[in-house]
Amino acid sequence: MRAVTTIPTIDPTAPDAAARLVDAYATYGFAHLVHHAVPDELLAAVFAASRAFHASPRDQKDTIALDARHRGYIAIDTSTTRHSPLAVVTKPNQSESFIALREDAPDSVEVHAGTYLAGPNQWPGWLPEFRPVLEAYQATMTGLGLRLVGLVEEGLGCQRGALARHFSPPTTWLRLLHYPPRPADAPDDLYGSAPHLDFGFLTLLAQDGTGGLEVQTPEGEWAAVPPVPGALVMNVGEMLHRWSNGRLRATPHRVHNRSAGDRLSVPFFFDPHVRTVISPLAACVPAGEEPRFQPVQFGDFLRDRLEGSYLQHQAHPGG
Repeated sequence: MRAVTTIPTIDPTAPDAAARLVDAYATYGFAHLVHHAVPDELLAAVFAASRAFHASPRDQKDTIALDARHRGYIAIDTSTTRHSPLAVVTKPNQSESFIALREDAPDSVEVHAGTYLAGPNQWPGWLPEFRPVLEAYQATMTGLGLRLVGLVEEGLGCQRGALARHFSPPTTWLRLLHYPPRPADAPDDLYGSAPHLDFGFLTLLAQDGTGGLEVQTPEGEWAAVPPVPGALVMNVGEMLHRWSNGRLRATPHRVHNRSAGDRLSVPFFFDPHVRTVISPLAACVPAGEEPRFQPVQFGDFLRDRLEGSYLQHQAHPGG
């Protein structure tokens, strides 16, 4: 396993940020994001919250087990990446996690409208500092996501607002992942996270110093992505790949925790509203050519992915 040494670095405050973003994702499909304005102390607090949660007893975590709105605790051996186009996956991912989506109060417009997955989060009441920290991080990352939408629009040559109007409100996912060490005698197809593509718009990943993230290069090789202090790993999901008519590359990736210790990572997924219909943008379809992709509603695509990968959604197909 070689380390990637040519990952582009994107500074969203630079004058050429939009051009660099499009160039990075049209070629490599992944980059390090620096000068992102996420405070170091907030990132440290999120990792501290993650450590505290994952150190809690299993029976305590099970009291907020993943619900039909995809919020709460996901135990190890309960999710399998069955839709992967990159590998035949038969074994569950070797990770556990806590996940919080956009907070929707029971009397909110989204809940009353029956929006797919809309609802309140489940929070570990035995950790009083947990919710404030995660909500602060989610708000900060949502602001960053909206800034990046503007850069994508500019870089693709779209009209201003062509994408941004679909993020009112956005679909956001904040996940605290814990990967135990991989057994020395583990088979090759036992993954912390099996090879997959993220299904949304953008993923912004904070990771500890353990390593374990592996990305498929444009040449088809798997390469390690060593953590860079202070940087976020950013990759494109399938919805932005479709919106760009295939111009921006959705990044195949996987996780093998090859260390002797635990690995923590915090992905934040920034996606459009679930009712958004994703069609290739006019600016990305060459004159005289047909779009590469047919329209798809994000919520329909999402439901198919969740029901195919999580036992909880198979048990609650209408949730």
